[in-house]
Amino acid sequence: MKRRIFLTLAAAAAGVLFNAPVAQAADPVKIGFLVKQPEEPWFQDEWKFAEIAAKQKGFTLVKIGAPSGEKVMSAIDNLAAQKAQGFVICTPDVKLGPGIVAKAKADGLKMMTVDDRLVDGAGKPIASVPHMGISAYNIGKQVGDGLAAEIKKRGWDMKDVGAIDVTYNQLPTAVDRTTGATDALVAAGFPKANVIEAPQAKTDTENAFNAANIAFTKNPQFKHWVAYGLNDEAVLGAVRAAEGRGFKADNMIGIGIGGSDSALNEFKKPSPTGFYGTVIISPKRHGEETSTLMYDWITQGKEPPMLTLTTGMLATRDNVGEVREKMGLASK
Repeated sequence: MKRRIFLTLAAAAAGVLFNAPVAQAADPVKIGFLVKQPEEPWFQDEWKFAEIAAKQKGFTLVKIGAPSGEKVMSAIDNLAAQKAQGFVICTPDVKLGPGIVAKAKADGLKMMTVDDRLVDGAGKPIASVPHMGISAYNIGKQVGDGLAAEIKKRGWDMKDVGAIDVTYNQLPTAVDRTTGATDALVAAGFPKANVIEAPQAKTDTENAFNAANIAFTKNPQFKHWVAYGLNDEAVLGAVRAAEGRGFKADNMIGIGIGGSDSALNEFKKPSPTGFYGTVIISPKRHGEETSTLMYDWITQGKEPPMLTLTTGMLATRDNVGEVREKMGLASK
């Protein structure tokens, strides 16, 4: 019965514009911010910046961890029950897109996505939902360019270098990032045959470590290694695996993405490691600006841009403080 009611609501909502009424001046504004991995530093920082927007604009921010499709759907209903007017979401599964859109419409909530863009049943981005994300392919290219430059700086013969591509093909953003890195390396003269894919089961350091270990075992012919992946954790896993095989900072170049605490802690170690750099992407806009855009949409009827893409900067052990300052991030 519940399923029949939901389907009826979703069908009715399909004919309704994706605009809930503009909040009146006296209405207290309440905005949800749903993230797929609330324990991850990136999402904690997004929440932190969203809270800054809430204080500046005077709205209530409802932070919700939603690591599964079921929890996403119940969270949206919960927001509606709390009389929220809209929410920002990074979903645990982009293929939930049509269901999330239907649920938001049925509950009369405005929505926009952050980080991971929703896709429809055909796997195409849902262009009708405002989205702020990272230009994943271009950031991947920044990684590849950085790796190629450091290979050349060290005078390595590219034919003697293996590249561990820590993949996570379930997520389009991950595919775009690693594809960008591979393309940039190959464009710089790196042999495509030397790129070794290492699929990880989950996007954490342990799974990346296991995936990289297999790649090292199967490819003992290389004198030097580089590594890249979806995020800092993927590359740190590869770096730890390399260390176990005797490849230290002088024979390993890993460049991550994110500028996470784990990357910053790596730079603080007394001696350099194989984790050479990270392309820092600031969660500031992703948390503060998305929340502000949602607030303006709710209070003024001003719809956010349909697509906003942010970029990053390569930081190394030597310049990380300077880069973080340029990205609007406090020193750590």
